[in-house]
Amino acid sequence: MGRFKEVDLSRVKTIPLSRRASKAGVDHFGYPFGDSSAAAFFASLPRFLKASELLEFFERAARARCKGYPFHFLMGAHVIKVGLAPVIIDLVKNHIVTGLSLNSAGLIHDLEVAFAGQTSEDVAAGLADGTFGMAEETAGRFGEVVRLAERESLGLGEAAGQYINKKKARYRNFSLLAAADKLNVPATVHVVVGTDIVNQHPVYRAGPTAEASFRDFKILANLMIDADRGGVVANVGSAVVLPEIFLKALTVARNLKKQKSNLTTANFDMIAHYRPMMNVVTRPTAHGGAGYNFIGHHEIMIPLLAWGLKAYVTKIK
Repeated sequence: MGRFKEVDLSRVKTIPLSRRASKAGVDHFGYPFGDSSAAAFFASLPRFLKASELLEFFERAARARCKGYPFHFLMGAHVIKVGLAPVIIDLVKNHIVTGLSLNSAGLIHDLEVAFAGQTSEDVAAGLADGTFGMAEETAGRFGEVVRLAERESLGLGEAAGQYINKKKARYRNFSLLAAADKLNVPATVHVVVGTDIVNQHPVYRAGPTAEASFRDFKILANLMIDADRGGVVANVGSAVVLPEIFLKALTVARNLKKQKSNLTTANFDMIAHYRPMMNVVTRPTAHGGAGYNFIGHHEIMIPLLAWGLKAYVTKIK
């Protein structure tokens, strides 16, 4: 027994998810746009600065996919909250994105979208009265995913996708993890204990959660072996956690497989951050490949990214 008193989580008061106001619902989500005029649009861009870099990234990414190299997305939860899951699912269906990695907030929002069709609460209002993060169903479903992962020795991402599909969640067509499971695409989830709303609930089990997430780290490290040969990794909206995890996974891959690196990386975020710039753009490509950094709002930049990728893959094919 330690010297310091712990809070008793069994005394917290949860609320039904249906009673919690959510700021994001599937009726406001985006959708994939056709590429009939994409070639003309991108050809019209000036060949200077970031426009030139964006077109160069499209070219490298499209050529990598056409040669069979992977394209892996590292994603923060904000990407889901602003309604971009259908756009990314479309990239997976079109065999452009070949793998996904989320932080644990991404799993939480994906679960809420899949089962409730809405997510993203008013933090300030919930914090004032102690109800922030206390949706009972969210924590319960997260716990069921962890139990499935523990029972079947699965990574957290694979377990989540299976759970959503087996439960036939009403809005599962909007779920990234359900799509990954259905399309047999690797999806990993990387947790940090203490950063997420599920940590506030008495049903949370840190040990099995971490073990399942550690399996996902090893899956990601294995994926990076092929990516490092000529693939693409894009960090979208994860300022710290996934850039750090990616760097360690890439280190393991390079430790296990000695090969010439030809990795293409890109960071897409709303503001410039040190970790994505160093750990995604600069350090991994210092001895081969190319790294890019693009700043802009996700709800604009990611549909633009998807449009360009589809157009360039079509052109190269």
